[in-house]
Amino acid sequence: MRRSTREWKARWWGALGLAAVGWTSEVSAQAAAVSTGEGRVAAAVRRDIGVLAHDSLAGRFTGTAGSDRAASYLIGRLGETGVRPGPAGWRQVFGIAPDLVALREVPGADRPASGVNVIGMIPGSDPVLRSEAVVVGAHYDHLGVGLTSSMSLGNRGEIHNGADDNASGSVALIEIARQLAARPARRTVMVVAFSGEELGLLGSSAYVKSPPFPLERTVAMINLDMVGRLRNDRLLAFGSETAVEFPALLDSLRRRFPFDLAYSGDGYGRSDQQSFYLAGKPVLHLFTDLHEDYHRPSDDAEKINVDGLIRVAEFAAELTRAIADRPVPLTFVNKPPPPPPVAGPVATGGYGAYLGSIPDMSVGGPGVRLSGARPESPAARAGLIAGDVLLGIGRHEIGDLQAMTDALRQHRPGDTVVVRYRRGAAVDSVRVVLGRRGG
Repeated sequence: MRRSTREWKARWWGALGLAAVGWTSEVSAQAAAVSTGEGRVAAAVRRDIGVLAHDSLAGRFTGTAGSDRAASYLIGRLGETGVRPGPAGWRQVFGIAPDLVALREVPGADRPASGVNVIGMIPGSDPVLRSEAVVVGAHYDHLGVGLTSSMSLGNRGEIHNGADDNASGSVALIEIARQLAARPARRTVMVVAFSGEELGLLGSSAYVKSPPFPLERTVAMINLDMVGRLRNDRLLAFGSETAVEFPALLDSLRRRFPFDLAYSGDGYGRSDQQSFYLAGKPVLHLFTDLHEDYHRPSDDAEKINVDGLIRVAEFAAELTRAIADRPVPLTFVNKPPPPPPVAGPVATGGYGAYLGSIPDMSVGGPGVRLSGARPESPAARAGLIAGDVLLGIGRHEIGDLQAMTDALRQHRPGDTVVVRYRRGAAVDSVRVVLGRRGG
């Protein structure tokens, strides 16, 4: 009986994939491997990545048909693990403002009017503590065909599949859910796949504003964003300063899991944990670091480190369980938002004035190394090229990409600034007239 049930599930998922997203015979073969029990978890992870990062979903841009199919797939897979629908059902629909700055480059007829969060829950096992919850989440949306936020030159209209960003976190969420549903923690665990992250944390903000599970009884949030490229066992955990107990908790897990684990930071950042931190909740963001395929069409399924992704999911499941099983809640630490580099005029919204440089995400600081400049952009007109390392914009030093973003936020389109940069061993500067994003 048990074997026939597994075979039925494998056939059912194969049929769903072929009908809904046209996934390949290779993925169907992986589903068959799941039914035999051989490499079950790895085969399931590879299959799920293959579906969510498939061309037929057209990059999972929020509010599109591809995004809706991804949501349906996640609902089916989470349901299969034993996760229950959230208190108000699987789907949480939220509206999107038609004049959202992040949609400036999207034609009006194609601009999404709404997005959908996928909400599941695993009721806690303790009669008292189950009235409190831990949220574990990951965003499932991506850039669609790259009209917004693409880091690639000459690829407008090309599908950005976002295998690492963030099919990886979504698939890790499924595996975390499977482990926790099999042995529930003392507190309830809310399992949430957010949409609208790439447009400005829209889905997580909607969750916090209208929480399916009361926010006052939510003790922490764990976020998985880009966890599919584990290299040299390096795992980053941002937000360790948001609860007094986090450093000791992470240290205890580090002794059990062979990661080169580095943790630091407050709860601010460009991912969904920030929405919860702003609402007064301790947060952690797990991350396997940036790479050269970030926000490019080359972020595809075959580049995912499947074994590494499974290990990160196991770590995240135990981290979630450790928080959910604590007799008392965590001690929240509130930190102010990071200030701009210097006092200045009110900056433009979003990412500020437009330079048009394309950062090389595969290397770190100091400075921001470029992989190129967009054609006809201020950076290109000023002669900045691939390999240049930006060191300063106006009065602002550029130590990293965040500092560069902060510097641009202090300027308006039309401002003339001096950009300092290093080319090879030489340091030089050039005057640049900044432009307007989407203009």
